Amino acid sequence: MLSVTDVEKSYPSANGPVPVLRGVSLSLEAGETLALTGDSGSGKSTLLHLIGGLDLVDGGRIEVAGTDLSGLGDKPRAELRRATLGIVFQQFNLIASLPVQDNIAFQARLAGRHDRDWCAHLTDRLGLEGLERRYPEQLSGGQQQRVAIARTLAARPSLILADEPTGNLDEAASANVLALTLELVQETGAAFLMVTHSRELAGRLGRRLHLSSGRLA
Repeated sequence: MLSVTDVEKSYPSANGPVPVLRGVSLSLEAGETLALTGDSGSGKSTLLHLIGGLDLVDGGRIEVAGTDLSGLGDKPRAELRRATLGIVFQQFNLIASLPVQDNIAFQARLAGRHDRDWCAHLTDRLGLEGLERRYPEQLSGGQQQRVAIARTLAARPSLILADEPTGNLDEAASANVLALTLELVQETGAAFLMVTHSRELAGRLGRRLHLSSGRLA
């Protein structure tokens, strides 16, 4: 489902390019779960954005479902994200003008895979029943995060990328939401890659890799 081979990425600075990723390689099969840990600035989010097609590599290769991202323009990468990928951002990125039920269904409708029963199942399992007609500003941070997770899962993506998906929750709530998320991911059969700073949460996934100074350990 995912193949990352010798990926390199640098960003410009006044003193020349600053390397962020230095020859990173990893793979992920359908149904597998992988946690990526590392200190702040280690390149975790950069790698996630590259896998999601939100940025392009300087060197190396990323394949998602057999498609080489480096050979795609902006529009085909957007189409791949819509058809194959689900991304959970720490900032939620909910649509303020839509109620919860429409936020959850939004990506599934774009992908042509809206399933009312599946959305209802996600709403129930993630503790969002009774909130369907509320707007994001009427929700707590934890509720908004669960809506963001439901929205991603609603489209049944083949690969789910999560950037600190429980970073705005306390430790107990984080563990509970992650457990629910992993159960729901298993129902879809998707591959799941999560960036986290928490070793405890990382230990709940099938595999763990640590990124340090742009290299995997």
